[in-house]
Amino acid sequence: MMIAFAVLAAFAVCWLTLAWLLRRGGRMPMDHPNERSLHATPTPRIGGVGIMAGVAVASLVLADAGLFPVMLGAFALAGVSLADDVRGLPVRVRFLAHFVAAAGCLFVLGLTGWALLAGTLAVVWMTNLYNFMDGSDGLAGGMAAIGFGALAGAAWLGGAPGLAAFSAAIAAAALAFLRYNFPPARLFMGDAGSIPLGFLAAALGILGIQQGVWHWSVPLLAFSPFIVDATVTLAQRVLRGERVWQAHRSHYYQRLVRMGYSHRRLAGVAYGVMGMAAISGLLMEVRPDARWSILVGWVIFYTWAMHAIDRRWEAHIHAD
Repeated sequence: MMIAFAVLAAFAVCWLTLAWLLRRGGRMPMDHPNERSLHATPTPRIGGVGIMAGVAVASLVLADAGLFPVMLGAFALAGVSLADDVRGLPVRVRFLAHFVAAAGCLFVLGLTGWALLAGTLAVVWMTNLYNFMDGSDGLAGGMAAIGFGALAGAAWLGGAPGLAAFSAAIAAAALAFLRYNFPPARLFMGDAGSIPLGFLAAALGILGIQQGVWHWSVPLLAFSPFIVDATVTLAQRVLRGERVWQAHRSHYYQRLVRMGYSHRRLAGVAYGVMGMAAISGLLMEVRPDARWSILVGWVIFYTWAMHAIDRRWEAHIHAD
């Protein structure tokens, strides 16, 4: 009953918080179109406030001490990112916050030495790539609902009800956010949502690995649609000698929209890929003997999909 209440509370609090913010109007942080944007009109970026409010209430209900370092890091980053949404913060301040939150969380969880260094880099990368991928209506919210839903299922199968409940609460809050963000979006997530969600995806993934709840491949596959797009895009930009810190619109999902996909169509296709990745992750927990076959299958699929988009993009550029 407590788990069900926490999940329902996360959904309800996020929904009601966002409804209240939209109804009251007034001055809100706005996402103005820029060279990275796929939208044409200024849109409130307050979705993360609702999501993290829902997660906060669920955290109070669950009161799981084992999750405290992860919760603390996520809420600290939500606060820093909200300040960035409202007033803007220097890049060095934001990155410092990401590294401190990641290293502090993992150190408290017991990682040291090279494991701490590698884990910190992984968490910081996931924290930022989630922000990079938050650029199309319904995309990041859908990834949160499906990805954390997969973690909830894997944690339940792994005998970790506290981790399952917390992951399910995050997924529930993301579902409530999608009520306002599904194409056409009435509001965006903002850094106050995308930054802590990326942190939570990585930190909870590492926590589950450390506790023996799931194999490392489960969280990797659950969030692979975002991980693959962002990582491959970054590698391509580095190889082309581009300034990787500058805003751009070269992610695979961005190119699909620029080639004619509507935000709704992109969301539908992405949800299908996300859902299959989540199911595959759960299948690997049930059938560990099939784990490597599933992973190889996804490597082949992503390679084919990216190659197909690259070819179509080249044809699109030449046609213009």
